[in-house]
Amino acid sequence: MRRDTFLKSLLALTASAGLPLTAHAAANIKMMIPANPGGGWDGTGRAFGKAMLDAKVVDTVQYDNKGGAAGVIGLAQFVNSSKGDPNALIVMGAVMLGGIITGKPQVSLDKATPIARLTSEYNVFVVPANSPIKTMKEVVAMLQKDPGSVKWGGGSRGTTEHICASMLASKVGVDPKKVNYVAFRGGGEATAAILGGNVTVGGGGYSEMAEYITAGKMRPIGVTSEKRLPGINVPTLKELGYDVVLGNWRGLYGAPGLTAEQRAALTELVVTASKTKSWTESMEKNGWTPALMTGKAFDDFVDAEFASLRGTMHLAGML
Repeated sequence: MRRDTFLKSLLALTASAGLPLTAHAAANIKMMIPANPGGGWDGTGRAFGKAMLDAKVVDTVQYDNKGGAAGVIGLAQFVNSSKGDPNALIVMGAVMLGGIITGKPQVSLDKATPIARLTSEYNVFVVPANSPIKTMKEVVAMLQKDPGSVKWGGGSRGTTEHICASMLASKVGVDPKKVNYVAFRGGGEATAAILGGNVTVGGGGYSEMAEYITAGKMRPIGVTSEKRLPGINVPTLKELGYDVVLGNWRGLYGAPGLTAEQRAALTELVVTASKTKSWTESMEKNGWTPALMTGKAFDDFVDAEFASLRGTMHLAGML
């Protein structure tokens, strides 16, 4: 190789190190999933990882599950280990906001870089198939008679299922502080507890419960949507007379310290992957509602969600 040609190649290679993600020939994404395997965040992260691979915008996706504290433990690890890394992503959502509000951790979302909201989903409350409980009205009667007798199982403290249980208690004249909520580090652990009869009633995203409901291992008794979900014959809490409506959404954040160009490149990558057939199929399979949002609109949405959730949790007696 001629000396001038070699120098030009070296300069080009050096310059490429500072280029945004999509300017490289390939990317090796590190996906932090701040929950144990088997839950909604795990399903979302792995399904979107597949979508990125199918879209050919990345070469590999490496997953790291770190559960606990409504995602805050994983968030802290992500922030501390990935500063300035344009190939790092973390799955997050409404549940993490609730955990931050209740836990007041030293590391919050403002340390990371907003990328995109992906999906929206409502919670479903279920009982094991062999439970004597058939309806949510029976659960409410038990709750009113003896709040401690109803063990609510779900994700970490501050998750949407925890908020909904507390909201339901307040709507039926029960002190929300008396709600007997049993927190688990991830959807997989919560599901095992429900199937094992270790809790009275469980809650979580429909995608986490769908296979067990379809297989007849769980009985759905209520959903937190405004109207019944398409193709799911389960009454809403609202139609049962309990004014409890709360959605769950999930999205992606990037590492701390990204430049505007790196954020734009990572956002472009995510938007491209969101248009793949595999991602569309994953949303349909899991009952997720498409809710793509990026840029300043997503920044403002997260700020508004913090304020809304804080108000809801205060009214539910959780703060």
